[in-house]
Amino acid sequence: MSDDFRDDKEKKDEVEKNKENNEKEVTLEGISKTTDLSNEQNVYIEEEIRSAYLDYSMSVIVSRALPDVRDGLKPVHRRILFAMNEMGMTHKTPFRKSARIVGDVLGKYHPHGDSSVYGAMVRMAQDFNMRYELIEGHGNFGSIDGDEAAAMRYTEARMDKITEELLADINKDTIDYRKNFDESLDEPVVLPAKLPNLLLNGANGIAVGMATNIPPHNLGEVVDGIVALIDNPEISIDELIGYIKGPDFPTGGIINGKQGIYDAYRTGRGKLRVAGRVDVETSKTGRQSIIVTELPYQVNKARLIERIADLVKQKKISGISDLRDETDRDGIRIVIELKKGEESELVLNSLYKFTDLQNTFGVIMLALVDNAPKILNLKQILEKYLEHRFEVITRRVKFELNKAKNRAHILEGFKIALDHIEEVIRIIRAAKDANIAKIDLINAFSFSEVQAKSILDMRLQRLTGLERDKINEEYDELMKLIAELTAILEDDSKVFEIIREEALKLKEDFGDKRRTEIRDARAEISIEDLIKDEEVVVTLTEKGYVKRIAIDTYRSQKRGGVGVSATNTVEDDVIKDMYIAKNLDTFLIFTTKGKVFSIKVYEIPETGKQARGKLIGNIINLDNDEKVSTIIKVREFEKDKNLFFVTRNGVVKKSELTLFSNIMKAGKRAIRLNDEDEVMFVGLTSGSGEDEIFSATRNGIAIRFSEKDVRSMGTGAAGVKGITLRDKDKIVGAAIINSKIDDDKIKILTITEEGYGKRTKLSEYRLTSRGGKGIINAKLNEKTGLIIDVKIVGSDDEIMLITSEGTLIRTKVDSISTFGRSSQGVKIMKVRNSEKIVSTVKITETSELEKK
Repeated sequence: MSDDFRDDKEKKDEVEKNKENNEKEVTLEGISKTTDLSNEQNVYIEEEIRSAYLDYSMSVIVSRALPDVRDGLKPVHRRILFAMNEMGMTHKTPFRKSARIVGDVLGKYHPHGDSSVYGAMVRMAQDFNMRYELIEGHGNFGSIDGDEAAAMRYTEARMDKITEELLADINKDTIDYRKNFDESLDEPVVLPAKLPNLLLNGANGIAVGMATNIPPHNLGEVVDGIVALIDNPEISIDELIGYIKGPDFPTGGIINGKQGIYDAYRTGRGKLRVAGRVDVETSKTGRQSIIVTELPYQVNKARLIERIADLVKQKKISGISDLRDETDRDGIRIVIELKKGEESELVLNSLYKFTDLQNTFGVIMLALVDNAPKILNLKQILEKYLEHRFEVITRRVKFELNKAKNRAHILEGFKIALDHIEEVIRIIRAAKDANIAKIDLINAFSFSEVQAKSILDMRLQRLTGLERDKINEEYDELMKLIAELTAILEDDSKVFEIIREEALKLKEDFGDKRRTEIRDARAEISIEDLIKDEEVVVTLTEKGYVKRIAIDTYRSQKRGGVGVSATNTVEDDVIKDMYIAKNLDTFLIFTTKGKVFSIKVYEIPETGKQARGKLIGNIINLDNDEKVSTIIKVREFEKDKNLFFVTRNGVVKKSELTLFSNIMKAGKRAIRLNDEDEVMFVGLTSGSGEDEIFSATRNGIAIRFSEKDVRSMGTGAAGVKGITLRDKDKIVGAAIINSKIDDDKIKILTITEEGYGKRTKLSEYRLTSRGGKGIINAKLNEKTGLIIDVKIVGSDDEIMLITSEGTLIRTKVDSISTFGRSSQGVKIMKVRNSEKIVSTVKITETSELEKK
């Protein structure tokens, strides 16, 4: 609340207190009736409050918070600079104590508290706040870390060189003045402002019900824009943007995207995405470091570092091993060292997402136009500046013209006097005093009073021949100047030419390179930009617990090993399936009831090896009697690929993959099933249309048929018969055989529940028609147990087996012998007691796993 408003309030309170004795009634309708001996009147409280608040609002808007469009200054800044100018504090004079300057401003022009004046003065001296500092500070004037300036009794200041351009010609009647707060002095309404300061240094302020936030700009670009507008007053805003590229912040940084700039320049409002400048350095040991050398505008460096440290502590950002500030007088340098193997892009995305290393600058180009707040576009700001400069230069020319005419008038008197010097001397010698001499000269030669007085004040040395020649030369020069100034006032184009020349001179004297880089729009950082796309193992238990674990948790073992514990399952729960995927893959989760859900792999909770995980029913909406059947890993939903379904009862179905690209949280029907059937296998075809389907039953039967035997169907279809099953037999495994691979290079891996397995050449399984009874796949007995799964494998693949007790073994496929269809195979894993093999997962050679 302003001091003058507080004083007015105290006066009003005193008046109201004096009226209390005469007050008679206050009605519930909000009307206060006051009665005295001579008068009675009704005052509506609503109107009184509205009027008082509007008065206060306009006082704040005009006198405190918003800059003038002409000089880009708020009253406090204008008064500080004017006071320093009156004190003669140019950039060449010695520094003076800040307390002295603040005292002058307070005592003469701005009675609103020394902290407000000193705070405004400090900001004008800070190179991280002002694109072009208006005050040169000596001492501690604060830092980008948020350190406050030293007390004003310790610091010194003077005007910067560029500031004198704001005050140039102020003594040539170029601006209007008004009385100060106690009407004892005059203060400027606006400065002449040869600089377009509103754009150069920007402005920010909060008034009542409105705010301004104008970013700083590059002087050279703004001058180019002004020149372009002078040359072509009909220029469009889009054409102006070709000259004024965008904001140019004192701290540099990067503006990502031009749309916010276009919005701001076209409408006066826009949002800029500003990021710090970073580099990635790699040490000799291969470890990377993120180096921050520039910050977004008005970001506190110390708070940024503190925020990063907090995020690392809270484990919201992983991968950072060290954080330090190496900033010195040469510039900002924040070093963020990464752990070995961490991807700098992921860490950087997290920094952009969760810290002010990237933020939004909301542009509101609001300024006072004729003492009224108005939102302006870029062209309007430049036009208002040109109008102001046109008036300033016109008034300056008139001032100089009048001065030249007055001087010429005096010189004309000198010339007449010198031509009649003997008579002039006689009149002066004959006069009793100077006043009579002046009157006699006026009467004798028709001099004006000014001419007569100047002749009387003329020194005798002006009577020499050399001085007479100087008078004639000066008079001739003045007449030329008068003609030039008169011509300027008669031709507006000459005034604009002066503005043009002065602007270009400013660019020559003070122009510098752009600091802020403008880049094409960067996509909004999503959660996927923060996820490391590494391979993981996803396990799913029979009771529906799912978890995600790093792939290198499991090391390879030789065939016949006892395995390692894979998970901590609840009582009576067993591992059902295990999948190898990358974090950014999509999981299509198919249920036993024929529904499908879609989630990203990273959405599955990451846990330790012994953790239980999370119920998948808390991730997707499963019915009470519904379980997960198959999970398909998809990277992209390609048009040519199909999903192939196989049910326990031997029904098969083919559907286009693209039908499953957009699945809502509630899931989608994938296949229509009979009451006693359920989905056992879902596979992804290669897209050639020539793939084959291989299915195996638990009792040792298999079938192989062409993908072409099944036509493509919609998601609501039920499918067709794939195999004719024998009594009490069910499908336990299936696979898609890629037609581009030679049959002799493909082997079928068959695994039994007692840990036996074998590899069999695909060529031993003849191609038959869909719906047949199949052929023998394996010789089973009590020692081997029933078949639990089949896989298509290559010699470089590995296999993971997991038991009902959660024990896991990982072994190379080529360590498993090759046998014919009718054999039982060899022991792959020793199962303990009543354990059974319940799940298998294949690790292919393309996984590029990091093995321990």
